[in-house]
Amino acid sequence: MRKQFGWMALLLWIGAGAARGDELPGWLDTHVAELVEVYQHFHQTPELSFHEEQTAATLATELRAAGLETTTGVGGHGVVGLLKNGDGPTVMFRSDLDALPVTEETGLAYASQVTTKNDDGVTVGVMHACGHDIHMTNLIAIARYMAAHRDEWQGTLMLIGQPAEELVDGAVAMLKDGLYTRFPPPQFALALHVEADLAAGQVGYRSGYALANSDTCDIIMKGRGGHGSKPEACIDPIVQAAELVVALQSIVSREVSPLEPAVVTVGAIHGGTKHNIISDSCHLKLTLRSYTPEVRKLLRDAVARKAKAVATSHRAPEPTVTFDEGTSAVFNDAGLVARVVGGFVAELGKEHVVPVDRVMGAEDFGEYATGGIPIFMFRLGTIPPKKLEEYRVAGTAPPSLHSAQYFPDPEPTLRTGLRASVAALRELMPRR
Repeated sequence: MRKQFGWMALLLWIGAGAARGDELPGWLDTHVAELVEVYQHFHQTPELSFHEEQTAATLATELRAAGLETTTGVGGHGVVGLLKNGDGPTVMFRSDLDALPVTEETGLAYASQVTTKNDDGVTVGVMHACGHDIHMTNLIAIARYMAAHRDEWQGTLMLIGQPAEELVDGAVAMLKDGLYTRFPPPQFALALHVEADLAAGQVGYRSGYALANSDTCDIIMKGRGGHGSKPEACIDPIVQAAELVVALQSIVSREVSPLEPAVVTVGAIHGGTKHNIISDSCHLKLTLRSYTPEVRKLLRDAVARKAKAVATSHRAPEPTVTFDEGTSAVFNDAGLVARVVGGFVAELGKEHVVPVDRVMGAEDFGEYATGGIPIFMFRLGTIPPKKLEEYRVAGTAPPSLHSAQYFPDPEPTLRTGLRASVAALRELMPRR
């Protein structure tokens, strides 16, 4: 049974900190082994999006043990913890809770063995292949350290565990359930995200657009089924789908400015049942990515227009085009980034704080900027530098996030994550 870290442990940490006057690296020397154990627990017990019941319960227990006023069930399995420490700003730090339907292939002694049925009833492996286990452990570490060192900061710390980030639905669900009305709205919102090609011990930063907006698009091309030997009596939706896949490629190359990044990817096509049957329909699944709202709208409009044009050219019924699982881009506030990066450099040293490029991956952390709240998501290195050098020499890329082979080096990752997080919070909530 998992060891619980409750009030007794917290009191020992507070007493030890007061007696020694430990700074953050010293505190980590004492407690990092405990944090690694928490991480391994989360890694071994992953849950899929909107099913994070036990994960949320564990996180809530840990936040309460650290002394935070903790509320559960926000926007599903969302968790909100508040630690009030006098007058000052409210600063939010967010972690995500969910794992992915990936069967782990890392060979770790603590590898996930979990399998479950997904929402379609299919049995899948489950793995924290995107580092949310690190994110949650870091959140718990923040709670413990900040509660034990109230003399270092002033204000209200707001720690949240968000469900369903992998579906980019959880942030909106928490906001709709009153995250900014039932609880103090933050003056700043922070998050970190692990990086699969950044060395452990480093943090990465970027101002402006950092991650893309995202839309999932489902298109059903419709036809008139019949025998494959008599195509003139039918309207073939698979031929329409094939024509549409080619037509979609011209959106980015001919309708979007070369100065604006954009992606239109057809990830799946499903149609037909047998060699000699022309089906009635064919289903295409797309993902659309860009940064600006203007390009996002252009992509959506162009996809719908081209699908309808292909159907018209085949004298087919109008296709069904639907968009779902959308989220806004992550736009890191330049002023907030500059302020926080100064804290990173002071804590970690300039050589460990590096600029990183924007990516076309999506993250619903951008939704927390609603109402003009400045946000900043920074990147956390997870791979030993020696291993990254081995990949470079071999001419291969390290396993990416969402890979069955991805895993972080937990101790240096957690050390750097907490030092960066606390440095950011000290900067934004200074003791007066």
